[in-house]
Formats: sequence, structure tokens, C-alpha cells
Amino acid sequence: MTKTFKTLTFKHPLLFKLVKQLLIVLAVIAVYAWALQGLQVDLKLLKDSWPYIVDFITRLWPPDLSILDIAIVRLIETIQMSIWGTTIGAILSLPLAVVSARNLAPRWLQFCANFLQNVVRSIPSIVLGLLFVAATGLGAPAGTLALGIYTIGYLAKFYQEAIESVDPRSIESLQVCGASWLQIAQYGILPQVLPLGLGYTLYMFEYNIRAASVLGVVGAGGIGFELVNYIKGFEYNKATTMMLVLLVVVTAIDALSSKLRQRLEASYRFTHKNK
Repeated sequence: MTKTFKTLTFKHPLLFKLVKQLLIVLAVIAVYAWALQGLQVDLKLLKDSWPYIVDFITRLWPPDLSILDIAIVRLIETIQMSIWGTTIGAILSLPLAVVSARNLAPRWLQFCANFLQNVVRSIPSIVLGLLFVAATGLGAPAGTLALGIYTIGYLAKFYQEAIESVDPRSIESLQVCGASWLQIAQYGILPQVLPLGLGYTLYMFEYNIRAASVLGVVGAGGIGFELVNYIKGFEYNKATTMMLVLLVVVTAIDALSSKLRQRLEASYRFTHKNK
């Protein structure tokens, strides 16, 4: 039978390709059907829940602009948390990414560093927030430290991918010249990964603005702290003001960081093209 299958494959490559694609599609459908079955979605319950959703949204409007000054102060605190959290995470991520890269570090060191990355990524930001609230108390310091550790899990992976995508010829030429491991990283890799690394860092900063607001749930400072308090106190109009202020700032930062990332990516492509 195997011989017959190989003969059909050789004689009818188009048929084999179609069968292969059909099997892949069926496998994907089976996975989604299995996932949907596990969710146990109650369509009747979803249909009956619409009045409650509409009622909740109605309570959010109109926003109470009397607390706009409080929202701006908390928003500034959130941005400050994100700046420091992202910076701390970026500084600690760089050496971890270097020792994780397969084109730089020995295999045993790669395994240890990648395992450490996986450990950090597996801890939810809320848990990190609770940990540092227990250590430093309520407020922005706990949120800043939580963001810094949370950032490591992702920026280290992004930096690692950027390092592993560099042109191997630049590394080989430095190795032939007798360059040390540190010199290879400094002169052969850093110039190539810097534009990508800065783009990833800007993306993480933008994301941390949102993450900082979530950390307020556990009392880790920022605008999220006030937002949760207003919701718990059923002051939905004030909560809406907080969310609208956050929306405006996140949108502005997203637009600005997107333009900066485009310039950095264009710089990277130009540098890579002229090598």
C-alpha cells in the first residue's frame, strides 16, 4: 500500500497536494470544534444577557468631568510607571537575550536563559503586582517593579529573535579576525539589532500603559487604581471619565510610537540592504 501511495504521489503531485491541504483544513476545523466544545457556550444564556449588558453600558454614560483633574494626575503616574518599568525591563532583557541566542551562547546557557524567560512569561502581571504590593505596599513603586519584571519576559524574547536574525557573515568575519565574544556582540550584532530593538521597546512601552492600568486592580498605583475604586463604589460615570482619558492617551501614544517604529524599520532595511 505504501508503494502504491508513493507511486500515486509521484504520478499525481497536484492530487497529493490537494489531499494534503484538505487534511490540514480538516485538522484545523477539528481543533476549533474541540476548543468550542470545551467552552460549553450557552447560546440561550448569551441571548438573555443582553438587557444586563445594555443596562451596565447605560450607567456608564454620561462621564463625570468633575474628576478630570484626578484622572490626569493618575494618568501621569501611569505614564511614569510605564517609562520606568519599560526601561528597567529593557536593561535587564538585553543580557538575558544575548545569553539566550543560539548564534552567540553555548547550548547549556541557552537552555537556562530560555527557561528563565519562560518562567517570567508564565507569571501573570496581576500576580507580579500582588507580589510587589506585599513587598513595598500599595502605590506606584509596586506597579513599576511589576511592569519591569513583566517586560523582561517579552522583550528578552523579542531581542533574542532580533539577535538570531542577524547576518551570520558579520559574525564569521569577526571570529576569523580573532574577536572576543564581547566584541562580536558589540560590533557585529548590536548595530544590526538596534533599530529592531528600539522598535520592540517602543511597542512594549505602549503596551505597558495598558498593563499599568490593569495593575491598579491589586492596588499597584496608576489610573487603574482609581478606576477600580469607582467601579466598586458604583460610580460608573467617574469610571467612564478615567477610561476616556486613558483611551485618548493610548491612542496618541499608539500613533506616535507607530511612526517611530516605521522610521526605525526603514532605517533597519536601509542598513541591511547596503551591507
